Amino acid sequence: MSDRATFPEGLRVAVLSRSVFPLHGVGGLERHVYDLVAALARRDVRITLITREGRDPVSLGALDDPRVTIRTIPYRTFPGANRRGTTILDRSTAYPLFGYRAGRAAAALVDARQVDLVYGLGASTLGYAIARSRRRLETRPFVFNPQGLEEFGGMDGSYGGRRAKRIGYAPLRCAVRICSNAADRVIATDRAIEPAIARHLGVGPDRMRLVPNAIDLAGCEAQATSGDGEQIRARYGILPEETVLLSVGRIERNKGFHVLVDALAAMRDLPWRWVLVGDGPLRVELEERVRGAGLADRMLLLGRLDDRALHAWYEAATLFVHPTLYEGSSIVTLEAMAHRRAVVASRAGGLPDKVRDGHTGWLVPPGNAQALATTLRVALAEPGRLSEMGLAGRALVDAEFSWTTVTDRLLAVFSELLYETRSS
Repeated sequence: MSDRATFPEGLRVAVLSRSVFPLHGVGGLERHVYDLVAALARRDVRITLITREGRDPVSLGALDDPRVTIRTIPYRTFPGANRRGTTILDRSTAYPLFGYRAGRAAAALVDARQVDLVYGLGASTLGYAIARSRRRLETRPFVFNPQGLEEFGGMDGSYGGRRAKRIGYAPLRCAVRICSNAADRVIATDRAIEPAIARHLGVGPDRMRLVPNAIDLAGCEAQATSGDGEQIRARYGILPEETVLLSVGRIERNKGFHVLVDALAAMRDLPWRWVLVGDGPLRVELEERVRGAGLADRMLLLGRLDDRALHAWYEAATLFVHPTLYEGSSIVTLEAMAHRRAVVASRAGGLPDKVRDGHTGWLVPPGNAQALATTLRVALAEPGRLSEMGLAGRALVDAEFSWTTVTDRLLAVFSELLYETRSS
């Protein structure tokens, strides 16, 4: 299969996702789907985006394109679920129900011959998968992206040792397996996730294809320059000799920020400032942990920022630190690398595909504060090496994780299936 796809003009694709920016805030999934739709539209693919109801944004940005049609499906969850973040109960009840409704909407488009291919993320295609298995639909290829497999305990299937989590995710695991079994191709977003997809979903190499998540390099560069980084350091009173350790993410337990607090507590002798961009249900608890460790004067917890401010912090940072306990592909890590920043991250999820140990950064065991502190000391002792790793990281993103490259790979999968359909 060639990486440069060929397919009939006017390709019509239904993209199904639980969330998308800007309808549902800013997160890894939301940003990925937004950029995916924009990248496909730039290649003259006509998209019907099926997602849940959301807020009315001031601007839809790239989604406000004549080649993009948005169809929303009701999403009924429990009172207070949005305030507490995404709960296991919500993901195993409201999410599959949404997936059933969204998938049925896709099936209707297929029956009406309004789409040529269905592409879905997570359990959002459940209804289409069920319809496919119960009756003969019009022949339309189905590509399924299971994302990070958190419901299966991630890459190692451990669930962090929590039996209740394993039990609670059982309905969602069932839904994801139904989607996977019905798909013509299953996408692995990282090499590290391929064994987990094979083990949990029973997908062999004949149906599995590697298509990484990506970022918009030109967009990253347009957001901020090194001058913006210097200005934001000065605005917050960060001295030239102070190291800026930057972390970005939703403040919840699986991001491991509490582990980083414990690591930093063992590094008081070094001149660093920790900047955390993000918000979430455990913010107050994290702030209490920081105060308890005596680090409140060395941390900036900034909450959510707009893109320009976030990217200015990438430019201001000395080192990007991602102490996650569990991870999918980590868009924020790719963004930091796009800004030529070396990375210290957990050996979790798809991070080893990006943070090449000793080349673009360092990897540490997830949840190990002592190992994290030791590695941070090593990294900060070699400023020249940080620059070299930052350049290597940027080159890696350009070669493997830019939307130009990744769109080619995804369209090659579509082309392969469309050729098989025409030949059958």
